[in-house]
Amino acid sequence: MNKTIWNQKYILSPSLISVCNLCRLEDSVSELERAGAEMLHVDLLDGHFSPSMPLGLDTVRQLRARTELPFDVHLMATEQDFFVKELLDIGVEQIIFHGECEPHIDYRLDQIRSRGVRAGVALKPATPLSTLDYVLEKCDTVLLMLINPGYAGSRAEKQVPYANRKVQELHRLIQERGLPTKVEIDGRVSRENIEDFVGKGVDIFVVGSTCLKKEDLSASTQELLGFCGSVLGERGKQ
Repeated sequence: MNKTIWNQKYILSPSLISVCNLCRLEDSVSELERAGAEMLHVDLLDGHFSPSMPLGLDTVRQLRARTELPFDVHLMATEQDFFVKELLDIGVEQIIFHGECEPHIDYRLDQIRSRGVRAGVALKPATPLSTLDYVLEKCDTVLLMLINPGYAGSRAEKQVPYANRKVQELHRLIQERGLPTKVEIDGRVSRENIEDFVGKGVDIFVVGSTCLKKEDLSASTQELLGFCGSVLGERGKQ
């Protein structure tokens, strides 16, 4: 596992299903890698949890053999046991599952971490942070969905108005407990809210079509990385 990336001040995690050409997936991922991307956000949906199923496990397995980018997997499945076991065998670096459909959150975190893989819990926008009360110490990452998962294809689906408050409350909770848990956000992440959330405790930004251009993936990735570098540089001077 590439452990050094998890120590960075911020991490951009380009969304595979949002910015890659799924008919030429390997080419798109290679383009991201050459442009400087250091991680790949892999959304895996079962078609039941959310009305979408763009990727299958075999695709993830084949892609794993073709890139060294760490896989940041966001699992959106009603029944998670089969998917988690398969992903552990494939060899991904992080598995984040949804707390809303996991009856044994504590066990699932232990199962993933026992294999040397980072584990985390994802929460839909309206799911309260109290879900994490007794398991936050075991979460390497908490992913906050800022739009309802599975509806990103609809441009009418905007970030929830309470996104800022939820992010700040989670950051405060992590700070109060003195934990190294990372905060990840997903859903309509833009340059504007990257700039805003950097100072509010967000560590990992899932970036999709709002930030990157599928038709010009290399240039838009380099441009975004440069923008984020300048934002952090300015923050460091404050």
